[in-house]
Amino acid sequence: MKTPTLILYIILCFAPAIAFGQSSLRGTVTDARTNEAVAGVMISNTADGKLLTTTNAKGKFTIQTNNVKTIRLSMIGFADNIYTLNGTESVDIALEPSTIDLQQVVISASRERQARQDAPIAISKINATQIHDTKATALYQLLNKVTGVYMVDLGNEQHTMAIRQPITYNALYLYMEDGLPIRPTGIFNHNSLYEINMSGVRDIEVIKGPASSLYGSNAIGGAINFITQGPPAGYAGNVSVQGDNYHYRRVDADGGFSTGKFGLYVGGYIAKQRDGWQDYTNFDKYSGNFKTTYDFDNATRLTTSVAYNYLNTQTPGSLDSAKFYSRTYGANQRFTYRKVKAFRANTKLEHTWNAQSSTFLTLFYRNNSTAQLPSYYISDVRDNAGNYVSSNGQQNDQSFHSLGLLAQHRQDLDFLHSRLIVGVYADNSPSSYYAKFLNIQKDVANNFYTGYTPTGNYIDNYRIKLFNTAAYAQYEIKPAEPLRIVMGLRYDRIHYNFTNGIAPGSTKYKQQETNDFNIVAPKLGLTYNFGNNKGLYANYSVGFQPPETGDLYSARQLTPLKQATFNNYEAGGWFTAMNKKMYLEITFYDLEGRNEIINQLLPDNTTQNQNAGATRHRGVEYSVAYAPVNELSFRFSGTNARHTYIDYSEVTTNYSTGANTVKVYNGNRMNNAPNWIANSEITYKPAYINGFRIAGEWQHIASYFTNPANTKTYAGYDIFNLRTGFDVKNGPLQGAGMWFNVLNLTNKLYATTVISNQYGDTYNAAPPRVYTLGISYSFAKH
Repeated sequence: MKTPTLILYIILCFAPAIAFGQSSLRGTVTDARTNEAVAGVMISNTADGKLLTTTNAKGKFTIQTNNVKTIRLSMIGFADNIYTLNGTESVDIALEPSTIDLQQVVISASRERQARQDAPIAISKINATQIHDTKATALYQLLNKVTGVYMVDLGNEQHTMAIRQPITYNALYLYMEDGLPIRPTGIFNHNSLYEINMSGVRDIEVIKGPASSLYGSNAIGGAINFITQGPPAGYAGNVSVQGDNYHYRRVDADGGFSTGKFGLYVGGYIAKQRDGWQDYTNFDKYSGNFKTTYDFDNATRLTTSVAYNYLNTQTPGSLDSAKFYSRTYGANQRFTYRKVKAFRANTKLEHTWNAQSSTFLTLFYRNNSTAQLPSYYISDVRDNAGNYVSSNGQQNDQSFHSLGLLAQHRQDLDFLHSRLIVGVYADNSPSSYYAKFLNIQKDVANNFYTGYTPTGNYIDNYRIKLFNTAAYAQYEIKPAEPLRIVMGLRYDRIHYNFTNGIAPGSTKYKQQETNDFNIVAPKLGLTYNFGNNKGLYANYSVGFQPPETGDLYSARQLTPLKQATFNNYEAGGWFTAMNKKMYLEITFYDLEGRNEIINQLLPDNTTQNQNAGATRHRGVEYSVAYAPVNELSFRFSGTNARHTYIDYSEVTTNYSTGANTVKVYNGNRMNNAPNWIANSEITYKPAYINGFRIAGEWQHIASYFTNPANTKTYAGYDIFNLRTGFDVKNGPLQGAGMWFNVLNLTNKLYATTVISNQYGDTYNAAPPRVYTLGISYSFAKH
């Protein structure tokens, strides 16, 4: 045999072996719920546990498949996925977000992706699977699953909050979208989460307690960060329709694609309510998000986001005790309303210099208006004997627009494995506000307000140039492998420049006035990781709350206000049990307030704010997650707390004598502060019906005092919810889904909040039993 022929023969003989030895598998790993690419997924050979590769920023990987039969895909925050090779050269693999994994990846702790165990704060996460399974029609149905959170449903997506605080309408919380406050400091609205597009939310992260070293003022009770969905890998879309037995109707649609360097996501929903269970509660909501990404290269990304939310709702007001307990849900007027338009846009440039260094710069814009004729400002005028004289109210409108920036740099250092984060924030938000006086007509015999007449007179009419600047730094060191120490410092300055539009002599304020508030807020925390999902953390932080513009300059505000400060001490830990089938987390906190701004009831049953000398908020937050088998999971979340007036008094008026009396409430429990809040859920996803789920939920609110004198109480409530759903995983209907939820399963009569005044109690009634039915269809191609 000649030499060339011999060489050819040898090549032909070994070609199959060479081909086998060089066979490979290419793949894309995505989030099963959002279809976004998942970077950093570890792919290992299940036979020997050897790490083969990790996915890149696009969720892609390539492995050589010789001697590999099955692979394990692992990522913090997701359930492991075992994939059996079947000879294909390219695969798409979806990872399901884990609902009980304590060590999830979080963003809000430091505005950088990190494992939960590295964050020395009380932070909880609602992931995409929980959002998908809950099918919430309002955000409270999601947030009330979080340990220590009671989001109060006020109807039609309106709300207030209680996190390490009593149920309050004050500016003690920071609400964010992708790390940016949705409203500027000084223009807080307890209702402002109706300015969030629920349909476009991927994850929700809740920091409990002050987070001032990064986020600044108002994050006293907590900060809530809504992380929006991004473009999917390949292309994907979803549409759903749902409704309930009280004529709530909603349509959701979203979708997007990624091709080359560019990605796009668009999503939103339309919701309507007509002739609901409560009188005068029709509403319309239009909500949408738009997001694009452009990767200049592997190190540089530009993200642009736009959000628009419109709400137009009737506002019936609260019920008196007779109507509440008789389940007569009639409003005592039919003319109050709230109309909200909220537009936000931002563009974020991120650059990774190297593995140890990265920077981002975000420019943002807001344009917001809230016009209303509020039911809570309708008040009766009485004489000294308490006899009815007349009624009045107001129409008001608050508008603002914002231009601002947020920039942050992260630098990892070799010294003690340390990390330095520095940032600056600037927010220029000029605003305007007016309130016009109304004469309200009343049918006294039937306690019904029949209409109103504008008087042409202004109660308030002003403009404010609001400018908030801040700088912050956070330094983390790791002196020993299990120990991480975090030190933070933030300086904030809030500047108000007030211009009065009411002529001199007709207002108590100057024509021009400036107010400045500033503080240096430190934070010190540590985590100690014992390994095997066991660890401890502790932190000390300072929070502060400047007075709101509406409180400083409103004609209804009788007393000047100081900024409030809070010292927060907390410690906690987490650990696993039962072969990692059970996860437990617990936190103890002590939040000490000075000059806390308290909502005070006035003699005409309207309210204003005043500073309390001192308050104390102490409690324990705890959660347990248990999954004895893959198909069954159990979660219990609770908080026990005691909220106390340390130094607080109010002035009350006796109508019969006209005399004022000072009442001291030192040592009393704060009103509207339940001492126990709990939420528990058990979920069953049987393997023999792939895609089916059923979950039962229990919500408990313990009794609480409804006045600072502690002479009146509300008993609280227990309600039960049932949720079922089915997603078709295979076959011609693959991608279809349906769900059926029953809220308030036992048809319990209860109120989400109760307020006492000198004429009795008023109740914000909760819905009776509600049945919701929905269908959806999803598709994806990677």
